Amino acid sequence: MTPVKRTGLAGDSLTRLCTTDRAISPLSHVVSASPELRRRHFPTMATPQSPSYRKKQISMRNIPQLENVAAVKASFNRHLHQTLVKDRHVATHNDFYKSTAFTVRDQLVGKWVRTQQHYYDRDPKRVYYMSMEFLMGRSLTNAMVNLGVDSEVEEALYELGLELEDLQEEEDDAGLGNGGLGRLAACFLDSMATLSLPAYGYGLRYEYGIFSQTVVDGHQVERPDEWLRFGTCWELSRPEYQVPIHFYGRAEMDGWKDTQVVMAMPYDYPIPGYGNSTVNTMRLWSAKSPNSFDLSYFNHGNYIRAVLDRNLAENITRVLYPNDNKMEGKELRLKQEYFLCSATLQDIVRRFKTFRSRMGGKARAGFKDFSKKVAIQLNDTHPALAIAELMHILVDLEKLGWEEAWAVCTGTFAYTNHTLLPEALERWPISMIERVLPRHLQIIYEINARHLKEVEARFPGEVARIGRMSIVEEFPEKRLNMAYLAIIGSHAVNGVAAIHSAIIKRSIFKDFYEMTPDKFQNKTNGITPRRWLRLCNPSLADIISNELGGEAWVKDLFLLKKLLPLASSDAFKQRVFQVKKENKKSFAEYLEKTHGVKVNPESLFDVQVKRIHEYKRQLMNVLHIITFYNRLKANPDLPVVPRTILIGGKAAPGYHAAKMIIKLINSVADVVNNDPDIGDVLKVVFLRNYRVSLAEKVIPATDLSEQVHTHTHRGYTLPCRAC
Repeated sequence: MTPVKRTGLAGDSLTRLCTTDRAISPLSHVVSASPELRRRHFPTMATPQSPSYRKKQISMRNIPQLENVAAVKASFNRHLHQTLVKDRHVATHNDFYKSTAFTVRDQLVGKWVRTQQHYYDRDPKRVYYMSMEFLMGRSLTNAMVNLGVDSEVEEALYELGLELEDLQEEEDDAGLGNGGLGRLAACFLDSMATLSLPAYGYGLRYEYGIFSQTVVDGHQVERPDEWLRFGTCWELSRPEYQVPIHFYGRAEMDGWKDTQVVMAMPYDYPIPGYGNSTVNTMRLWSAKSPNSFDLSYFNHGNYIRAVLDRNLAENITRVLYPNDNKMEGKELRLKQEYFLCSATLQDIVRRFKTFRSRMGGKARAGFKDFSKKVAIQLNDTHPALAIAELMHILVDLEKLGWEEAWAVCTGTFAYTNHTLLPEALERWPISMIERVLPRHLQIIYEINARHLKEVEARFPGEVARIGRMSIVEEFPEKRLNMAYLAIIGSHAVNGVAAIHSAIIKRSIFKDFYEMTPDKFQNKTNGITPRRWLRLCNPSLADIISNELGGEAWVKDLFLLKKLLPLASSDAFKQRVFQVKKENKKSFAEYLEKTHGVKVNPESLFDVQVKRIHEYKRQLMNVLHIITFYNRLKANPDLPVVPRTILIGGKAAPGYHAAKMIIKLINSVADVVNNDPDIGDVLKVVFLRNYRVSLAEKVIPATDLSEQVHTHTHRGYTLPCRAC
């Protein structure tokens, strides 16, 4: 190391020790010189105080891109050494996973920031998708596919002596949902990003998510789903956007008084689009106490009381779906739903109000354009309280008149209905709403009163209809029908399949359809082909791409129609059959390793995977297994196709009947799988802890997918393809 002497400005000598072989930039001393010297000798040079300097320094242009395998390896090593502060001697597999995840996330950052800058500059109408569930699955491989870097990353890891398949097992599923509702929400976010729609997802950051399911003596046992125990590489906390959430207190003429406050802390997750530059945001809220630690209690030796308030507050986002068999569980669920609605609406209103055009600096003029810039989609009835919350914000806080506020509200919200089961449509006891959200009960009463006046005017003399269409139900107890609130407060209502949308118009929402038929629409459920074909079944995806001459089909599934002429091609069918055979063999090996059951990969894989519920009819499937087994026992030479029956799903912790169905499945499996007379002709496996990452393994191996659940309504059974 050699002392480097440089001639400074105005005769000053700036002598520095260079601790590296790299030469110091000729202008490096200028930046650190006094402002007077910079202005005197470099009058055109941008200074740290000038806007041009700041803009130049805050730039996304110099973020390294994963242009090749070497770049991936360099970024991997940088994160292992500098981010995780590990070397190869002490690094764990989880460290290798995190280094890979940070490497891929770096590629999202630039697009993520630019996407938000673009929305800020253009001020488009934004879509806000509110859901109590987001069943996202793993983020690493999905991000790699959508960014188009999966080949480079996999090859780089191979050269580093690592396997992507092993590393991805280090990532825990984000267990923020329990079925089709949450998975639909996740697919919607992926599709909106791929279509470059300005969209945000809003949900809750459950600390333990849905539970981790184990099986002991055939019974489901719930364990905490500690998906955050090692942290996650995919979230960014945004404490600067915390908002207060109010509960309890009393409603008076001049406002909502003496409330209990819980803070909502946002965490942002990137949602990359496929093959484009769009990275949207999913914002999840976590409950925090405004007083996380009471030092006065601690100093007096009351250590438990010192942290009690914090624990009580943070219970709101502790778990998904608390056991609501008891009143405490029901109240916690209500608080979860309002917590999501209030935090999200405050955030949306803040974003709308604080908008500034970079060109003109013009602020919003009131709320007359709110519904032109904001579209809020309610994913089922869980976020229906958002309607009352927006009215609370507009009327109580922003001082709008009721009619003006209601016009803004109905122009903003739309509602997706997911179920025809009357018992699944949420109803809250009025006594509970009055205690937890007294002001919102007043608002809902006012909404209902005005709504019933409109019903009476539209259908004069039909007293029974007025009673049927009221949000307030009198029997068996006074309660609020949240689906009715969602319909009344929205400008559009949709089912999730054509048959479903048709049924709701002639059954549970018939009266509302007759009053406002233009509200009711259909939006058929879709899934993202990025995760469910391109990612989890790459061999089949390769065949399709080869036949169609590229991967354009990954964004446009209508292109698959071009494969129809190949239905008569024996060569094509053989290639597809071979992929299925390999997938089944791979899954059979997985089952033997994880479940200790050896199955015949040549057998027909008969699969029913979904929430365990009576209306999903897993019980009927079990009865079929018993019947099939008895036929084989009675006639061992019966000519049948060997069959492996796979059933997976979780039962709600308080749902005893569903948990007993799981016990029955496992008991039947014990008999069937250990009967030497049956052998490989019939096997039964209960897939423990069914989740997105397990679905990615079983779905490519499935021969027959069981969709036999029903919806029962008013004494007759309706086949349902909506869930």
